[in-house]
Amino acid sequence: MRHFLIRLQTMEQHIFRWFNSRLHNKFLNLFFYYLTNLGGATFTIIATLAVWQFAPAPWGRAGLQAAVALAISHVPVAIVKKLYPRIRPYLAIPETITFRNPLTDHSFPSGHTTAIFSVTVPFMLTDPLMILLLLPFALIVAVSRMYLGLHYPSDVLVGAAIGTSVAMGTFALWP
Repeated sequence: MRHFLIRLQTMEQHIFRWFNSRLHNKFLNLFFYYLTNLGGATFTIIATLAVWQFAPAPWGRAGLQAAVALAISHVPVAIVKKLYPRIRPYLAIPETITFRNPLTDHSFPSGHTTAIFSVTVPFMLTDPLMILLLLPFALIVAVSRMYLGLHYPSDVLVGAAIGTSVAMGTFALWP
C-alpha cells in the first residue's frame, strides 16, 4: 500500500509540474491570474445573489440554489482542511512558479474549485445547454489553481467533487 501511495504522489507531482511549469507564458499568466477569481468569495457571492435578485424565472431560483450550495459546500471544505492539513505546493516544491500574495492556508481541498462548481452546477441542471458555457469556466478555475502553484490535482478534483455533489443535492432537494 505504501508503494502505491508513493507512486500516486509521484504521478500527482508530475501532473502538477506540467500545469505549473510547462504551460507558462505571458498570455496564460494574465489569463489564469485574473480568471481564477471567478472561484473567489467576492465574485461567487455577488454573482449568485445578483442573479437571485434580478434574473427572471427560472434563473432567479437557480441563483438562490447556487448561493445556498456555495454556503453549504464550504462546510466540508473547512472540515477537510482541518483534518488533512496539506501544505500548498509552492511551499513543498521549491521550483514551483507562483504569483504575488499566494495563499498560506491548507491546500486540500481547493476552495475556489469547490465554489465555482457549487455555483455553476445549479445553472447547468436548470438548462443543460448552460454546460457549454459554464463548464469551461469551471474547468479554467480548476486548472488555474494548479497553474498558479496553489493546489495539487487531487485538491482540485476533490474540490470539484464537493462543489458538484453539494450543488446536485441542493438542486434535488429544493422544495
